[in-house]
Amino acid sequence: MSLQSHIESLLFISNYPLSTKRLSDLTGEKKEAVEKAVEDLCSHYSAKEDSGIIITKIGDKVQMATTPSNAKVIQKFIKEETEGELTKVSLETLTIIAYRGPVSRAEIEQIRGVNCAIILRNLLIRGLIESKEDKKKMQTIYNISFDFLRFLGISNAKELPNFESLNSAENLQKILKEKMENA
Repeated sequence: MSLQSHIESLLFISNYPLSTKRLSDLTGEKKEAVEKAVEDLCSHYSAKEDSGIIITKIGDKVQMATTPSNAKVIQKFIKEETEGELTKVSLETLTIIAYRGPVSRAEIEQIRGVNCAIILRNLLIRGLIESKEDKKKMQTIYNISFDFLRFLGISNAKELPNFESLNSAENLQKILKEKMENA
């Protein structure tokens, strides 16, 4: 696979803009090569007249986005996604974030056993969770939002049922082990 292909995949899966340095770290390529590949991707997408995707750049941050001409259909989709009920997997993911947050995507996926990128994106769109870049670990961490707390009518996560017992890693591991044994 080419560097351009790797960058395209990373931009597609990312919920937030990525810096060229971060792309360089992830791909193991020099920053200059990454910048050139990003420019090539920008040219590639802007040359496609009927593409629904563009590559946006602000400073050294890069993100894949939808074209402005598709705004109406995208807004309709987002409205439907945010107004409907949460799915079982969304509720499971939200529960993990509420009781274990701040938590990384990798930790959530380890607990759930499946990829949760799309679920996290939907929860972010709904405003139920927030993401923040952990510069030390070079990963995104997720936590519940103020909207989530307001929706439940509580002032902090410690007011959630059984928070103290479910928040500790040992108790959660025990519950998960029992769940796996009974499955």
